Amino acid sequence: MAAATPLPSRPDSADAILEVQNLVTSFDTDSGRLRAVDGVSFTVHRGRTLGIVGESGCGKSVTALSIMRLLPQPMGHIESGQVRFENRDLTKISPDEMRKIRGGRIGMIFQEPMTALNPVHSIGRQLSEVFLLHRTTDKAEAWRRGIEMLRKVGIPSPDIRMGEYPHQLSGGMRQRVVIAMALACEPSVVIADEPTTALDVTIQAQILELMQSLQRDMGLAIILITHDLGVIAETCNEVVVMYAGRVAESGPVNDIFDHPSHPYTRGLLDSIPLLENPRKSRLNVIEGMVPGLQDLPVGCRFQNRCPYRIDKCAEQPPLEKVGPDHESACWRWRELPVRVATPMTNL
Repeated sequence: MAAATPLPSRPDSADAILEVQNLVTSFDTDSGRLRAVDGVSFTVHRGRTLGIVGESGCGKSVTALSIMRLLPQPMGHIESGQVRFENRDLTKISPDEMRKIRGGRIGMIFQEPMTALNPVHSIGRQLSEVFLLHRTTDKAEAWRRGIEMLRKVGIPSPDIRMGEYPHQLSGGMRQRVVIAMALACEPSVVIADEPTTALDVTIQAQILELMQSLQRDMGLAIILITHDLGVIAETCNEVVVMYAGRVAESGPVNDIFDHPSHPYTRGLLDSIPLLENPRKSRLNVIEGMVPGLQDLPVGCRFQNRCPYRIDKCAEQPPLEKVGPDHESACWRWRELPVRVATPMTNL
């Protein structure tokens, strides 16, 4: 993995383009209504990348689907909170208004391109549809713009690819098509839900480089959801660490890597295999599993796996400032032993 991209100066509050405030999302299940996202807040700034990291089941993708109003119906509900975009609360606008924003002003790159693309329609038909919905009613113009977009994301012979079907393309090519669809209408914000998970390392690096290049050219704000802290180190400016539907820690990427102030963040960082470790040395792990929504502990949700647990952890700790823009939800963040920082260049 390449070294981290040099970070811009601290963002100006005036550059905030998307603000999620105390978002609560739940699902109706056989066990009753369960909260998958519980009081999540963060801000995305123009031209910057916010990373959301955590294990599977921590609420990352549900947060993204809540922003886009794509929760499965009728089970999914946004119970409370705000998603403010361009001075409007997306949780309150009509479905018709949301359709104009979704794909036009906010794009989304889904986790698995083979399921995001319709297998019975050509690439050209699916990409043209984005322009027909948001930019033009001329089918020939939409087709021409689709070819230009495929060329922009680095797909060779784009005029030929427009007539092909998803199964005829490689995984990397399909992901580029999904990126082209997300960026077709020059959105202000793009949500990338684990865009490189199913790709090999070489293609992953190409996709990340492509996204960074398009961000520089178009001034995009990106929300990047991933399990990979190496990807976070390389591409993100700010990080939100989620655990069991709540924010465990958030802050600038350098602060999170140099001074992790939540035991869960430390566990994630300690789990990274480093090149200088002996070849047969045992990898560090976080013992246990993320609890199911019906089995959430009272208080700190990480307490059953935490090596620093105390009796007070039976109460939910608030997100507390540990630095100018750095917050942690841990009662003992001041008492955690000093940790040797993981070099970001080694990730």
